[in-house]
Amino acid sequence: MEITNEAAQLYAEKYTSVEDNLLKEVFEFTINNHPKHHMISGLLQGKFLEMISHMIRPARILEIGTFTGYSALCLASGLQSNGTLHTIEQRNEEADRAKHFFDQSFFRDKIILHIGNALEIVGEIEESWDLVFIDADKENYINYFNLVFPKVKQNGFILADNVLFHGEVLQPEIKGKAAKAIQAFNDYLLTRTDVERLMLPLRDGLMLLRKI
Repeated sequence: MEITNEAAQLYAEKYTSVEDNLLKEVFEFTINNHPKHHMISGLLQGKFLEMISHMIRPARILEIGTFTGYSALCLASGLQSNGTLHTIEQRNEEADRAKHFFDQSFFRDKIILHIGNALEIVGEIEESWDLVFIDADKENYINYFNLVFPKVKQNGFILADNVLFHGEVLQPEIKGKAAKAIQAFNDYLLTRTDVERLMLPLRDGLMLLRKI
């Protein structure tokens, strides 16, 4: 199910600031070489992540799900001068590729890449987060949220990607395992009184949460 209008998407991209050269390289490599290239954030979502980061000016960012590094580079652009971004990737191949791009970046000394199980690694990082981006396996979204939430500062932000999951959550009957997990996550957030929520129909759906 198409959840974005292609003409509107192209129109929005026309009036959105262009990516820098490194982001273009990451995007083009991923589109041309990765079998799951649809997972990359791309121009509109990437620019949104940049804008959010510059608005917040975070000192500490956590990203769960690095993929090829596009979104981490976008988020890192708004870090404070002494800021750090921790990003976690389970798959070695994607982590190696992301590291290759990070090493070319102005933010290479600010990005710390972890390889392994995020459910284990998050608990090992002794930080308080200003901004968290969840974009990993959908079945663990609730677990990731509950794991990071105590470490998010008051008025800190959590972003969760794919909350419309290709439009599958809009169907009368939700069938896929991942789609069911996303629906459970969205419903779970409705039970929380300690966050303010904004769901955006951007790309595959973004949930923006503020810790009250």
